[in-house]
This record gives sequence, structure tokens and C-alpha cells, in this order.
Amino acid sequence: MPEVVRGLGVSTGRAAGRAHRMARPPVLPPPAPVTDAAHEISVATGALAAVAEHLERYAAKASNRDARAILEAQSLMAADPALLESVEEGVGSGLGAAHAVDAACAHHREALLAAGGYFADRAGDLDDIRNRAVAAVLGLPMPGVPDPGHPYVLIADDLAPADTANLDTGTVLALVTEKGGPTSHTAILARTLGLPAVVACRGAAGIGDGTWVSVDGGSGEVEVGVAEDVAAGIQREAAALRDRRDIGQGPGRTADGHRVPLLLNIGSALDVGPGAAEGVGLFRTEFLFLDRRDAPSFEEQVAAYAAVLQALPGRRVVIRTLDAGSDKPLPFLRLPGEDNPALGVRGLRTSRTRPEILDTQIDAIAEAARSSDAETWVMAPMVSTVGEAAGFARRARARGLSHVGVMVEVPAAALHARRLLEEVDFLSVGTNDLGQYAFAADRQQGELADLLDPWQPGLLQLIAMCAQAGREASKPVGVCGEAAADPLLATVLVGLGIGSLSMAAPSVPGVREALGRYSMAQCEEHARLALAAGDPDEARAAITGA
Repeated sequence: MPEVVRGLGVSTGRAAGRAHRMARPPVLPPPAPVTDAAHEISVATGALAAVAEHLERYAAKASNRDARAILEAQSLMAADPALLESVEEGVGSGLGAAHAVDAACAHHREALLAAGGYFADRAGDLDDIRNRAVAAVLGLPMPGVPDPGHPYVLIADDLAPADTANLDTGTVLALVTEKGGPTSHTAILARTLGLPAVVACRGAAGIGDGTWVSVDGGSGEVEVGVAEDVAAGIQREAAALRDRRDIGQGPGRTADGHRVPLLLNIGSALDVGPGAAEGVGLFRTEFLFLDRRDAPSFEEQVAAYAAVLQALPGRRVVIRTLDAGSDKPLPFLRLPGEDNPALGVRGLRTSRTRPEILDTQIDAIAEAARSSDAETWVMAPMVSTVGEAAGFARRARARGLSHVGVMVEVPAAALHARRLLEEVDFLSVGTNDLGQYAFAADRQQGELADLLDPWQPGLLQLIAMCAQAGREASKPVGVCGEAAADPLLATVLVGLGIGSLSMAAPSVPGVREALGRYSMAQCEEHARLALAAGDPDEARAAITGA
């Protein structure tokens, strides 16, 4: 009988094949006396330069904008003068090149973890830089994805952006990691690539190379030791399902015809292709602002927004204003450091000290909208109070924008959803952050991944409150968090009263197909069962067994 190990399913779908593991990090040799400090510094800094160049090449080849931005940022980290200075200090204290790189990365890693929020998220990137640079110093192959010569399931302790950005989806069937959470780089990129993925799976440590496994990216179950013919059957079913999804087109709707617009989460016009679904539910404008010393000009912003709007004539495009701040540091904002960035100045709150940044952005959105016949909606992130919602609505409407909304990412906004809808035209629920704040569980803490499961009944109750407020006000309420990409959970969200779902493009066909299998009454029953459950596993089981 196969052994079942469990983690958190973060990208739906099933796959099966032989397991192959990422190479372990290089092991440091015993310390040795340093006889030529200049040589050791040259070797260490040369290794970091090689890593930076390697990551930059990966970034240039990455077709996905999210992956490209992550890799570019990681390349800059490897070339950071502060990191190089720490390496020199390590050699000066008597460490050889490999040990100096290790110590420097460890020092900066601790600083990132202590800073929390966005900075803590970069700690995993620094681990990858350390492993690659130490390998380069020791003359070992740079760590990377295995190439066994046949399709396989990739098993890893965790995956760095450089590993996931250029995965060959014709060879890698699924991803399983021991660490990570629902909003980790692995999870985000797996959904973007359409690969089944399970993270926070501690049992993955015992899976040996060449073992036949099956992966269910919805339930989070990994069966170890499945028969080869069973694995082949799962792969045939997965291929047949892909074929059916490729054929399926048209709007999202339940089996009895209830319309549910299926929208995309994008970062730029490059993400809008033939599978642009019925519009865009989340246009993340922060990609235009990242890694810059100065804010993008009015003209540059108009061009970027117009490119998306003109690609989607007649369709809805929901533009989120800058979601950044101390947890996503932007140098030009010049915000002071914070002890707890996740609870600090981020999203709409940045306009308290830099109102001109938001005003310029809204002006640019309004200008782009005037030259397009797309249905332009604008929303603000990280809104906590009715006053914040009202203030943002006044700003946007004064510039001629007629569809103004806010994101629900903190429990206070969900609790006051009715009053928010007295001020704005729509709500968009961001389930990733709403789960983080509702359960006081840092999105970057893999050990707390179960609390961040979007099937948590407590989270679903907050979403239900927003949906009910929307029904009473006759105003739309959608979900743009990654919960919308789970086909079975999508039926629950629709049953709760959510009117639209927004997700990465590869997830649209699966969600469309799932909704088409159930009537609205069945979706409402799914919602009732999920809300009544005691935990996520019980919620899933109740619906799959219904």
C-alpha cells in the first residue's frame, strides 16, 4: 500500500511520476588557515559576481513577469556592496572564501528575518545565493533542477526563484517542498505555470529518488510508492482533463446558468494574452514602481495603464493602486524603518506621508481610461476604516473615475463591509492578507501554513460577511486572492455570494469547468458545509463526499 504524506495544496491538479530531488546545499569543508587574504577575497567576490550574472541571465530568459522581477531583485542582492563588504570582513577575521561567504550571508539573513514582512521573504533568496556562491567557490556545479532524462515530480526542501522561474513544464510534472506556504514564491509560480504543487510537506524528506509518487495539489496529499500503472493512469486522466479544459471556452457560469465572471491577476500588458478570460480582476501596478530610485513619471504610468486597457476593449479592468510601503520597500518613498512592517505603513497608508504619489497615479489611471473603451475600475489596497474608503473614493471620483472600490484584506474591513459599500462601488477580497491578519499568522512562516489555508472556516465566514453586504447593497463583491484559483473552493465562494473570481491565467479553465458541474443551489450547499466545518480538512471532505 502506498504511504500518504500530507502538506498544503497550493496549486490544484493531479500528477504522478518518479520523484527526483533537488541537490542538497553544498557542505562547507573544515576551516583552514588563510595564507593569502587577497586571494580569498578575490575568490569569494568572484563567486558572488558569477551568481549575480547567472541570476541576471535567468531573469532575461524568464517569460513570466513575476519570475523576472524576483530574479532581478535576487541578482541585485548577490551584487550588494554591503554583502561584499561583509565577505571582506570575514576574510579579514581569518575565514577562507567559502566560510566568509557563508558567514556574510548568515549575517544578512538574520537582519532580514528580524526586519520581518517583505524583508523576511527575501531571506530564502539569500539562502539560494549562499548555496550557489559556496558551490562556485568549491568548484562544484551550481545547485539547480535535476535532469533525469524523463518527466518527473520535483521534490525539494524549498525552491528558490531561480529554480522555479524557468522550469520546463513538459518535464516537471508537479512540485513538492518540505517548506513554504501558500504565498511563497514556489506557490505563486506553480500556479502561474499551471503545475500541481504541495508545500509544507514534512514527509517529503523521506521520499527517495526514483520512487513513484502521485501528487494532488488540491488536497495536499502525496502518495509515496504508487504502482507504475496507477501513475500512468493518473497522467492519462490529467492529460484528458487538460484537453477538455483547452476546448472549453466562454464565460464562467454554474450548471444552471448563473454567471460568474472569471478574471485575471496580472502585472502588466505582457500578462494579457489569448486567455484573457473576461477581463482583469487585479492589475498589480507596483511592478511599475519596484527597484527604482524615483517614482515613475505621469507619462510613463499613463502608457503602462493604457497598454492594458487598450488590450481589453469593452472588458472590465480592475486597477489596484500602489500596494507598497515598508513591507515592500521602495527607495523613493523614503519611509522610516519599522519594527513590524506587516502592521505598518503599506498600501493606501503610504498616502498619509506621500499623498502626491497616489494623486499622480490616480491622475494617470484617469487619463489612460479616457483613451480606452475598457471598463476601468480602480481600487485601493490595505483599507481598514470607512474614513479611508470615503477619502479614496472622493479622490478617484474627482478625477472622473466612476467605478471605485477597496480591497478587503484586514478583518476590520470585513466587519464593516456594509458601511464601506455606502462609500464605494465594489469590494475585492484579498484572501492571502485577510487570512494572515485574521489568524495572526505571518504569510512567510511555513510552520503556520495550516492557518493560512484558504479553506479555514473562520476566513470563509469573513468572506461571507462581505458577500452578504454586497447583496444587501446590490453592489459587486469579488475575490482576487489565490483562493479563487482552487476549483472546488471556487464553488464555495460562489455559494457564499461572491460575484466574480480573479486568478492566474492557467487556473481559469479548471475553475470554469468546476463551476459548470454544479448548480447554484449545490454551490450554496457547498458553502453551508464549509462554514459548518471545524477545520479545512473537514470542510474539503464534507464537500467531496456530498
